[in-house]
Amino acid sequence: MSKLGEKETRFLLAGIGLGSFCLLMLLEIVTETDDVELVDVMVDGLGLFLMVSTTVGLALLFQRMHLQHEEKLNLIRDLDVARVEGKAWRAKANAHLAGLRDEMDGQFESWGMTTAEKDVGKLILKGLSHKEIASLRGTAEATVRQQAQSIYQKANLPGKTAFSAYFLEDLLASDEGESVAIQKAG
Repeated sequence: MSKLGEKETRFLLAGIGLGSFCLLMLLEIVTETDDVELVDVMVDGLGLFLMVSTTVGLALLFQRMHLQHEEKLNLIRDLDVARVEGKAWRAKANAHLAGLRDEMDGQFESWGMTTAEKDVGKLILKGLSHKEIASLRGTAEATVRQQAQSIYQKANLPGKTAFSAYFLEDLLASDEGESVAIQKAG
């Protein structure tokens, strides 16, 4: 037997509810020992209607709870898969990034940068402003500006854009291998 969908289940429960109401109403009328009065029939009918409606409502509520529970389990499974895939991606990316960081450190060394200049250079590459770098490092903005000028001078590059492009142009080159020509000092 195939599993009923939510819509089919609702129609089935509504049919059962309506059938139950009619049967109970008929049973009430047939088993009535006194004269059948319209008011008695209406009051008994309302009581039966409320009882059947409550039963059908509870059945619909339980059905909906079951569907939500299944949905929750599916979402948890999907989230677990995404976490595993994300962890694998991060591990792979971190291996590449570690090599990139080492190469950047090597380039900074070859340019003869101080430790402070290396730190400022990395923050510049992250896209932070001089003001943000000064705030993070607990120094004056003028100090950061002076360190940035020293970095560009040691790298033989005209400024922040060229400095960033020096490290990023090959990462962002198109699939055909095209890249913007930047004179790299070595």
